[in-house]
Amino acid sequence: MKIKGPISRVLRGQISLNSNLKNFLIPPFTRKYLFRLLLITVSALIFFSSVCVPFRVNGHSMEPTYKNEEFNFCFKMKYLLAEPERADVVLIRLAGEKAMLLKRVVALEGDIVEFRRGRLFVNGKQIDETYVRYPSDWNLPPGEVYKNHVYVVGDNRNIPSHIHQFGQTPVSRIVGSPLW
Repeated sequence: MKIKGPISRVLRGQISLNSNLKNFLIPPFTRKYLFRLLLITVSALIFFSSVCVPFRVNGHSMEPTYKNEEFNFCFKMKYLLAEPERADVVLIRLAGEKAMLLKRVVALEGDIVEFRRGRLFVNGKQIDETYVRYPSDWNLPPGEVYKNHVYVVGDNRNIPSHIHQFGQTPVSRIVGSPLW
């Protein structure tokens, strides 16, 4: 492969780069450089494993809010000092850090939750869910949310309720929330 243009002349030594630019583009492998490289690598590993964990949406239960195969980051610090609130979208740990569910919190501890003809009722009042776009025919009897639990469900209610994964989950299993 033959390289043409100014880059080829630089590579052949015909044009000399400014030493600052050359050091920026091709830094010398000094101890200082290797230390900075190690520091950046360790910082990135800590940040992307403890603060903003990358994840890919796998499934259609949160459509249209989050689409299948979409990429996002889980912000793990969101619930460090606060509890989840109604309408929050959360990631729930199933087993380890690899298997997680993306769901919306619809009820909190002590609330009475039920579905009537596809409509969500919390404490006897119908909840206006603007994020739900697909109709549903779910019918579930009233049930109280346990202590230290939240009730979660996906936004795509067009999926039959016996296939959809939803219900009560311990707050301790909530890992964080999507960044966007």
